[in-house]
Amino acid sequence: MVPKIAMIGGGSWATAIVKMLADNLSEKEIFWWMRNETAIEHIKKFKHNPHYLSSVELKLNQDNISSDISSIIKSADFVILNVPAAFLKETLSAITPEDLRGKKIVSAIKGIVPEDNLIIGEFLNEKYNIPYHDILVVSGPCHAEEVAFEKLSYLTIACTDVDKASAFASILNTRYIKTNVSDDIFGTEYAAVLKNIYAVASGICHGIGYGDNFQAVLISNAIREIERFVDLVHPIDRDIKESAYLGDLLVTAYSQFSRNRTFGNMVGKGYTVKSAQLEMNMVAEGYYAAKCMHIKNQEYNVDMPICKAVYSIIYEKRSPQIEMKLLAEKLN
Repeated sequence: MVPKIAMIGGGSWATAIVKMLADNLSEKEIFWWMRNETAIEHIKKFKHNPHYLSSVELKLNQDNISSDISSIIKSADFVILNVPAAFLKETLSAITPEDLRGKKIVSAIKGIVPEDNLIIGEFLNEKYNIPYHDILVVSGPCHAEEVAFEKLSYLTIACTDVDKASAFASILNTRYIKTNVSDDIFGTEYAAVLKNIYAVASGICHGIGYGDNFQAVLISNAIREIERFVDLVHPIDRDIKESAYLGDLLVTAYSQFSRNRTFGNMVGKGYTVKSAQLEMNMVAEGYYAAKCMHIKNQEYNVDMPICKAVYSIIYEKRSPQIEMKLLAEKLN
């Protein structure tokens, strides 16, 4: 049976995954939903996304690209969700639990649903009755821009049913994409949310003038914060040094392509949060994640001074210089 895969989202990461799927040699049918009708017509005519990774040639049936989300989802066995977490509820507003029944739902979202304060897997389970064994999570370390250049990259596919993770991984493998599988959907999702906050922190520190030596200490403390949190929230046997956790944190904190680091760097240099968001014209998931995790951690009370510092700067308008100086006294 030829797998049918629907991509929901039109940004850079969605475009990169569509490229991976198309370049994978196994037989499959790809469907693509995006909201922007002008972009759809451009892709159908020129085979390039005009707004994101515009150098990438998109090899798929033009009849399978549509702004009708219901018809796209109806066509699919695997539904890949790839919109900013803050817009997920709006994107799925016309979709019912019955529309998703029996389908494998893949989260390629590195964020948390703000109003509900749920990671994507929890949101799908609670709001759409998707059993956890039908929920898959795509983790990095992997930036869309390097996929566009076909630079060797690695993905981790997580599902409580490892056979389903392996099946999905097999349709993403290409000569430039290698995949691993995991059963840790909660740990990989929370790690993906948290690493965006730490990338914001990394950017803030760079913006106010801290050097590479401090960055190394910051990120070594950040991975320990991730470990403390995920081990409390979902205590299973995991190695936090694996690429889905530590690797994803490193690339997001250090890469020139990291929008969360870029956002933090602008805040560190004196931009207001609003002006930084407007100038970037892209969503930095760490902005939303900082508030969500601040609220969520009131329940768990894990020691997370870096997360607390980012929240204080972004939402309480504290001085980046003062907050990072205070934070520096707590790191080791």
